[in-house]
Amino acid sequence: MRCDAGPRRGVGHLVRCLALAEEFQARGAHVAVFGTVERLDWAVAELAARGIELHPGPASPAGLVETAHRHDLDVMVLDSYELDPAGAGALRAAGVYTLAIIDGDSRGQVADLYLDQNFGAELPGPGTAAELAGLGAEVGLPGRLLAGSGYALLRDTVISARPPVAPPATAVSRPRVLAFFGGTDAVGAAPVLTRVLVATGHPMDLTVIVGRPEIEAEVDDVTPSRGQIIRPVPPTTSLPALITDADLVVSAAGTSTWELCCLGAPGALVCVVDNQRESYTRVVRHGLAAGLGELPELTAGGVAGRAARATAARTLHGLLSSPQRRATLAARAWSTVDGQGRARVVDAVFDAVRTAAVPG
Repeated sequence: MRCDAGPRRGVGHLVRCLALAEEFQARGAHVAVFGTVERLDWAVAELAARGIELHPGPASPAGLVETAHRHDLDVMVLDSYELDPAGAGALRAAGVYTLAIIDGDSRGQVADLYLDQNFGAELPGPGTAAELAGLGAEVGLPGRLLAGSGYALLRDTVISARPPVAPPATAVSRPRVLAFFGGTDAVGAAPVLTRVLVATGHPMDLTVIVGRPEIEAEVDDVTPSRGQIIRPVPPTTSLPALITDADLVVSAAGTSTWELCCLGAPGALVCVVDNQRESYTRVVRHGLAAGLGELPELTAGGVAGRAARATAARTLHGLLSSPQRRATLAARAWSTVDGQGRARVVDAVFDAVRTAAVPG
């Protein structure tokens, strides 16, 4: 697995690679991660607990090929927005089966297999992986596409916490709310959404995951309204349990979206970076989660910013006060992601590698 993680990069790439690694290991494969994991002791501990070695990550195509040969790799998984796109083609030319994990944009990589786990990525349309695959076919690029939330990569802890049925509507006077925005909250969304939640005026028991000390300091400065409790906590391996215990989850529209869906959590999402926009729009349009808008809109000054925050607060108040609204979101989400996506991906990789190994 070639990926990186850190306070500014976030941990989404590493988390989904970790999920895929668990499935490979369950099938008897040896897995190693090549990359940089900065200031994330808990993430390094997660790798160590699974016996996954962490090595420096080569950046150039030649470095990737040299690393693959030195470690006698059969398969290389590339999950990065920063690597030279030529790396995938170089690995293929060197005889290393290559899987590129993408989010709509293949970045010109020429891989054996592409994975876009985003909801609706399998549907034709502007910006979808299906459209990119079609364009690739027209110009003779190789590679099969695995697209859509049926291939969502989820860790053991999420899969094991999946309820057998979607959670029913439950009326509570003070809903338990969980807010988290990736392993590091690289864009500083937690304080913004904490203030928007407080502005609803609705009673709640709010747990906020604070990825960095400066984020915690900002959250501590938010004064709750009557009947509201704000509880900042650091990143934790118990996140799936916190999700299933919550009456409402507020999160970024990244890889954690599929965790919320698998667990049947009623969610309200914020689009925090540009590459989440297409997936965010499709998820909200199909009623898998409520939409709170884009982070730059919520942080804007003047009339526009106040209006965006007021709209988001109204959406949240509606969810907090309506068990049925929350249950409807939970049911749609739960039925969309079944937790078997990583098994389907590894099946595809193993089938391809075995086929390539058969003479003739």
